[in-house]
Amino acid sequence: MVVTEREHEVLLFEQHEHAKVCGELAEAWREEYFIGKSKRRSVIYAIYEHDNGWIQLDKTPLINRDRKIPFSFIDYPLTSKIKAYKKGIDIIEKKDGYAALICSLHYASFFERYTNGRGEDFLSLERERQNKLKEKLYIHKSEEEDLLFHYDLLQFCDNLSLYLCMNEPGVDKKNEVIWFRKGFSQRFAYNNKKRIVAHWLDKNTVSLTDFPFNKELTVSLKYKCIQKSQMSNLQVEYKHQKSKQRIITIVGCN
Repeated sequence: MVVTEREHEVLLFEQHEHAKVCGELAEAWREEYFIGKSKRRSVIYAIYEHDNGWIQLDKTPLINRDRKIPFSFIDYPLTSKIKAYKKGIDIIEKKDGYAALICSLHYASFFERYTNGRGEDFLSLERERQNKLKEKLYIHKSEEEDLLFHYDLLQFCDNLSLYLCMNEPGVDKKNEVIWFRKGFSQRFAYNNKKRIVAHWLDKNTVSLTDFPFNKELTVSLKYKCIQKSQMSNLQVEYKHQKSKQRIITIVGCN
């Protein structure tokens, strides 16, 4: 779950809904900027489906008793989160090995500096999966650059979609979630590896430097709003609360 906290309420964006927007962003990536075009279908599938392990978890959000708001993808209990990651990659691997490889790289990256035993175990198992998939798919060192681009594209689309979820629409740059204030960390060849930076122009419009998409695009993020006063009955409230839509148009900088 992507959780945004306000003074008296929280906004809850299900991970798979956020991932659908990631997929739309990937589909709109300019053809001439896409490296390894023969894998494009697999890459887009990976980006649409990369959070599918969260589907069941997000149906019944859990309350963080210390913070008195729902757990998000950041602080969700680690054992359950790792199981969801593995389950999601397993599902993808049954349909598309290359897509599973990209998703495995994505999730393994979360644990590269992890010292907790469960995180280390997950990282070890996913590196083993990656090696087997590379061997099975005949991915040679000459194709590593393509794979790195596909991995970076997933992470960029993921971060841009999170930017749209986690920030208050229309927020000033200095008040954005700190992750995004200096731009996105993924670098691409088409703009000489400069950081792409997003800005809110108003509550419904976000601009990007070095615009990477084939056209301006409008995306819709579904979410639910729960009053903090109702947290003691979170799962019932969440089930019966009607969804809202956050609609945002993404444009290039002038």
